[in-house]
Amino acid sequence: MANSTITDVARLAGVSIKTVSRVVNREDAVREATRARVEAAIAKLGYAPNQSARDLASRRAHLVCLIYDDPSAYELPSAGYIIRLQEGVLRVCRSQGYELLIHPCSYRRRGVTRELEALIRRARPAGIVLAAPLSNTRSIVAAITATGTPLVRLAPGLKRAADGVVATNDREFSAEMVRYLASCGHQRIAFITGHPDHKAVGMRYLGYRDGLQQSGLTFSSQLVAAGDNSFGAGEAAGMQLLEREPRPTAIFAANDDMAVGVMRAALRLGITIPDALSVAGCDDITLAEQVLPPLTTIRQPFAAMAEQASLMLVKGMPDKQPGSGHFVFKGTLKIRGSTGPAP
Repeated sequence: MANSTITDVARLAGVSIKTVSRVVNREDAVREATRARVEAAIAKLGYAPNQSARDLASRRAHLVCLIYDDPSAYELPSAGYIIRLQEGVLRVCRSQGYELLIHPCSYRRRGVTRELEALIRRARPAGIVLAAPLSNTRSIVAAITATGTPLVRLAPGLKRAADGVVATNDREFSAEMVRYLASCGHQRIAFITGHPDHKAVGMRYLGYRDGLQQSGLTFSSQLVAAGDNSFGAGEAAGMQLLEREPRPTAIFAANDDMAVGVMRAALRLGITIPDALSVAGCDDITLAEQVLPPLTTIRQPFAAMAEQASLMLVKGMPDKQPGSGHFVFKGTLKIRGSTGPAP
């Protein structure tokens, strides 16, 4: 098959991309039966590892590639998030004589791994900064890793420390937000979960439960509603929570888009913010300061995170390979007009 890729081989052999890479590179940690199956798939497809993929380490372009989820797939694209990432990478690129290549793509689309493999063969970047949720999508991470290109993942939501990662303390700052709301006298604090593919956002739910426990409050599933990170999901979840009796006096959403959706739901129901309801979000997108009242949220240093990721790729860590290391940045509570004392 012409132009067969490592993804095609993995699919035919029924193994991971990493396993195919191990067979191609003649590594020992592969069972003989698996090796035979992969070699048979390679022969059937006529797959040949692209020489550029094998020699990338010596022929890389002075180029850093920033790959992120296509914002057009969302109702309220958070352009500020993407701009901050670009700002961070550009600082490093300009100071070190590199160029920046941005590549939005949908992690949900079939063929996305082939798309990224082709991009790497064509552009030969010195390294890749991969934003969430692509950074916690196994097939995408494996496809990039198989090319040998240095990779740093932003906010992959890992429970354990891993190499080549720049993350935020999602669980800790979410617990802090709940403790703040409890300190305002709120006892019925609701939470709206995010899209399950965003592992870092999932850590915020765990932080919500931590914060309740630390504040001496009892967890209730009746105070949790499912969302998908979108404005529409936030509005729907807000309506659901606010129509329950007794209704919550505070709602903490896993991101700002959903929190703004909650504010719209409250407006439709005639519930005043913050007198009758406190609302909080997370990320501190541009919209958070533009709504009325301004949204209480958690600011994440996206530009600084992207800058650190780029430095790891361009300059590397002492005595380690480019892209190695694990850094955690702390989020900061931004208390604004959408929260106040419990009614």
